[in-house]
This record gives sequence, C-alpha cells and structure tokens, in this order.
Amino acid sequence: MTDILAHVFRTFMSQTDPRKEPDVPPPAACSTLLVGERSTSRSLLLLAAVTAASQMDMRVMFFTQTQIQSLPVSLQKCFPSLSPESLKKIKFSYPRTLEELLQQVAGLHESTNTSPTPPSLIIVDRLEGFLFAPAADSHSGFHPGERSCAAHLSALLCDTAAFLTQVLQQRASSSAPCRVIASFQPERDTGKDGGGPSATDPILDVLDRYFMVRCTLDQDRSYEATAAELQEMWHIYLSGTGIREDSCTKDCDDKPGVAQEWQLFIFPDGLMEFKLV
Repeated sequence: MTDILAHVFRTFMSQTDPRKEPDVPPPAACSTLLVGERSTSRSLLLLAAVTAASQMDMRVMFFTQTQIQSLPVSLQKCFPSLSPESLKKIKFSYPRTLEELLQQVAGLHESTNTSPTPPSLIIVDRLEGFLFAPAADSHSGFHPGERSCAAHLSALLCDTAAFLTQVLQQRASSSAPCRVIASFQPERDTGKDGGGPSATDPILDVLDRYFMVRCTLDQDRSYEATAAELQEMWHIYLSGTGIREDSCTKDCDDKPGVAQEWQLFIFPDGLMEFKLV
C-alpha cells in the first residue's frame, strides 16, 4: 500500500528538493507495517489518514487504544485550513483489548450492509499495545501464544481489506482497493537496549509474513542533524515484496523487494517535510 504513503511524502516534500516524483498508477491491494518509535509513527498514521480523507476522498477506519483529543501540532501545520467535512470521513474507534479489536475489525464485514460507502483505508495504531500483556499475565511480556495472536489479527486485517475491496469494486468506487496500515514498535526498540528494530524479533517475523511492505523509521542523531537546527530527523526505509516498480522513482530497479529511502524533517514549530534520498 505504498501509494498512500508515497502520496503523503510527495505532498509534503521539501521545497528544496528539485526532484519530482512521477504519477503513481493505481496499485494492487497491499498492506503496510510502520515500524519504529511510537509518537512519530502515530503522527505518520494520522497524516496518512487526513491526507487520504481530504485529498483522496477516502473513508478511513482508525483503530487506536489512546483517545485522540485533537490533531497534533504537526498535522495542524500541514493542514492549516482542513475542512470539518474531511475529518468526518475518518472514523476513530477505541478498542481496549485484542479481543475487542478482533471483534470490531470482523464487524467491518457486516457494516457493508448498512453503510453506503465502506472504508477504503484501515489503520491500526500500535499493534504492540494489543499484543502486549501486563507482566503479571505473561513472563515474556506478550499474551500467551503471542505469535498466533499476531498471525490471527494480521490475517483478519488482510481478509477484511480483501473483502472490502470486492465491495468497493462492485459499487464501482474510485477508492478501491481497500488498504491496511498498522504500526508496531518491537520490544527491543523501546530504548532499553539502544538498538533499532530487529529483523529477528519473533512478532515482527510473523507480521512481515502478512504485511507486504515494511516502512521502518530510524532516527538520525548525528551532528549534521543537530547542526541543521531540526527538532528531529528520521530516515524512512520502504522495503518488502509489495514494493513495485510503478511506485518507485525512475532510478529504482524493476524487481520486487527493492528498498526506498526517504528522510523526514521535523522542525521546532512542528512542521514535517520529506525528502527523497
């Protein structure tokens, strides 16, 4: 599902970047896993949701455990004149547990009988919050059978997106196919070990089997980033079997799994800009 993320990156591309992206043809149905630090991942998820609703006329289903009271400053900077009608296309839902999330995602199959337009973008914020269990409940930190829980949830998300894609196509909707974006912070990426997302993380291994594109966030703490007077600087790596030539730049090789790199600049006033590397 790199088309929505690519649209976001191009829309908020740095004005100092002379390169222009080609138009992206309609994509195949695909799912994307955003891996990295929680607050930045959530900002990107919200940016994708608002961009899809306001600029791509898509209905968005946004699942998260944490109540969203207002848009982050970064989004207010990116959308200074966002219309209330655009926000109405985003439905926020707040399941507290994995079981509630599974029920609500499964319920999207039934909602197509009453809803004139089903969602064409499903977003799940912080999968680890649903898979992670309190220490008293599990020695490993995750629910017993955490891998099967991750597989069950991922399979349900992909199945629901495929079902909604068929519904949207039957209704001749220009919003087809339905896409899925979810965020996940590996247990080893919480800052305890000081390392980045691990390719050997057992839950991440399971998620990668279902999410065809991984979007990895890696913060740049170098002197150059500090000297640029940025609040934060991030490297964004897109990789996986869902990366296709038609969503790459002209310099990309025509082969599956090719990686792309972008940079995310977050300025002191909250403004976000992207640059193709």
